[in-house]
Amino acid sequence: MKILVLSDSHGDVASMCEAVRQEMPDVIFHLGDLIRDAKELHNEFKEIPFFMVPGNCDGYGYDDIELSEKVVELEGKRFLLLHGHTRGVKLGYMSLEYRARELEVDAALFGHTHVPYADYFGETLIFNPGSIGQPHYGQEPTYGILEIVDGELEYEHVEFSGVCSR
Repeated sequence: MKILVLSDSHGDVASMCEAVRQEMPDVIFHLGDLIRDAKELHNEFKEIPFFMVPGNCDGYGYDDIELSEKVVELEGKRFLLLHGHTRGVKLGYMSLEYRARELEVDAALFGHTHVPYADYFGETLIFNPGSIGQPHYGQEPTYGILEIVDGELEYEHVEFSGVCSR
């Protein structure tokens, strides 16, 4: 199973559509900023299962942890989806790591920093796909690919090579 992980699109729906066409994923995760972009992308690719969470730029009410975190299970793997602002990821990952441990997930996926990241906290993958729409200074736009292969979780960051509309 191939999962496309997107974050921080900030209005760049065209780049996300191009990434979907390039990757042909089985599932799409959008980790916030902006949720309206995620909804527009989902309308373009209604046949692909789609999971989204809001980010800090999505307005009042989306800073509620109950609304801004989602656990998704696919092929026996559990994924925590969140934008990251409610767990203070710009200051460090400890709150996110402990939440992942509390929920017993295989991977905690977040955005917010606009910087690609992957590491393990014990057996849990902590993964940020970077930003497809507004990369960190000096970086190219990126997205993430997760694959479940023979019960194992594999990951990679992909520099977006399409035409960005930023």
